[in-house]
Amino acid sequence: MSRFSRHAFATAALAALLVACGGPGTDAGTGTGATTGKPASTPSSSAPPPAKPVSAMGRSTPVGLRIPAIGVDTPVMKLGLAADGSVQVPPIQANDRAGWYEHSPTPGQTGPSVILGHVTVGADGDGVFRHLKDLQRGEKIVARLENGTAAVFAVTDVKTVAKAHFPTDEVYGDVDRPELRLITCGGARTGDGYRDNVIVFATLSSASP
Repeated sequence: MSRFSRHAFATAALAALLVACGGPGTDAGTGTGATTGKPASTPSSSAPPPAKPVSAMGRSTPVGLRIPAIGVDTPVMKLGLAADGSVQVPPIQANDRAGWYEHSPTPGQTGPSVILGHVTVGADGDGVFRHLKDLQRGEKIVARLENGTAAVFAVTDVKTVAKAHFPTDEVYGDVDRPELRLITCGGARTGDGYRDNVIVFATLSSASP
């Protein structure tokens, strides 16, 4: 992706998440608020990220996402662009799903694959990524792919950042290995959403049938 297209995508995605991460009747997020582009909190763990590079996988659409440490096991829907040019987000409903942005690499391909999810879903309660901020370095994320394989990632970082200082290049910039980005809202609740974003960074650790 070019720098211009990355910036346009990030701006649209954040605008969508600002509105859609919560709704009337939900409690505020419990993430630590950030006032700068630096992470407000970064969980630590003795588990290191993968030491050896793993070969990139072929393109295959993600159909499921499992994060054992926070009890996530969800189907994954495909997200494109809405009529106004903003990035679509999953519908706000009970038993909501995560959504993969179809113009990013698929999980396991070289580059940053982007998956979005809600932290709360209006009167329906917790969103699929409610506990995303609690992930620790080294914990496992498994993306199930349409071709029957699975891309297994290890968390390398978790950041809570102010939406006003979203790290566009860090999240959407080109990388030379397969990586994953999980994004939701977090921090203090405002009148129309949440003040911050929670971003999980992960690197491919293995591929399995």
